[in-house]
Amino acid sequence: MSRTTPRLSRRGARLALLAAPALAFAVGCGSSGTATSTSASTQSASQSGGQSGTYPVTVQGSNGSVTINAEPKRIISLSAAETEILWSIGAGSQVVAVDDQSNYPQGVPTTKLSGYKPNAEAIAGYNPDLVVLANDQNGIVGALAKLKIPTLLLTAPETLDESYAQFTTLGKATGNEPEAGKQAQAVKDRIAAAVASVPKSTKQLRVYHELGQDYYAATSKTFIGSIYGLFGLKNIADAAKGADSGYPRLSAEYVVQQAPDLIVLADTKCCGQTPATVTKRPAFGTIPAVKDGRIVAADDDIVSRWGPRTADFAELVAKELSGTN
Repeated sequence: MSRTTPRLSRRGARLALLAAPALAFAVGCGSSGTATSTSASTQSASQSGGQSGTYPVTVQGSNGSVTINAEPKRIISLSAAETEILWSIGAGSQVVAVDDQSNYPQGVPTTKLSGYKPNAEAIAGYNPDLVVLANDQNGIVGALAKLKIPTLLLTAPETLDESYAQFTTLGKATGNEPEAGKQAQAVKDRIAAAVASVPKSTKQLRVYHELGQDYYAATSKTFIGSIYGLFGLKNIADAAKGADSGYPRLSAEYVVQQAPDLIVLADTKCCGQTPATVTKRPAFGTIPAVKDGRIVAADDDIVSRWGPRTADFAELVAKELSGTN
């Protein structure tokens, strides 16, 4: 979810949020992500019409029980990850506005609304009948409650099962529960297939997941770290000072000493990091991942969000690991 300290302006704001493990994947960083992008209008059109549900419905959010009296038709999403889930389950046509970090799929109604510094009056100006958030910045949940705007807080998951549960919750809340179940299962199946495709000999390889060129990393306790765990990889950040936070700041010396077999760069957009820039770092030429060319340039947005594109990331890792032998 670039994610624990400095990069002020856009990067700093996101890193500040990510200092809290629960907010680890709160928002993405820049432009839309992959070659498999589907436009928002096309995806919404292809999946709308599958809505179902009897209202009122009550769903469980991180802010407790939330009752929605009628099928929402003016949804606001202030979480890039939740935006992606909403579109994947067929609720895109019900969304009237998304925050300034939501940029996928192409064509989502991006606005100047901020998930970092949410403003209740600005949100209310869109006359929403449901607001979806990933964090309670500035006490926004309470502020929206005073305005009697239904608000569903879904904080960043720590496990894949928790992320699948968010598909279900959003499906029930928006009247798209059957499609939500299908999409969650599709992600689960793709991840399972990716893991199964990797040779057993790659287990116990050491991985370094870089969040920024200032050496912030993600441990196995984080959502993204749990993906590496499925492949049996050993995360070098787990033994670092500050690992309890989930996002310790390492040093170049520590990374070199730990000798990762695989390096995943989650700072390609925010910070311009590439396999080429990594190989030029002092002493990095001694690292197995560098010597063997096992450096993955990931999409910052994909690896900082939970949702449908988590499977894309798992497949990217699987492809790299499958080429290690």
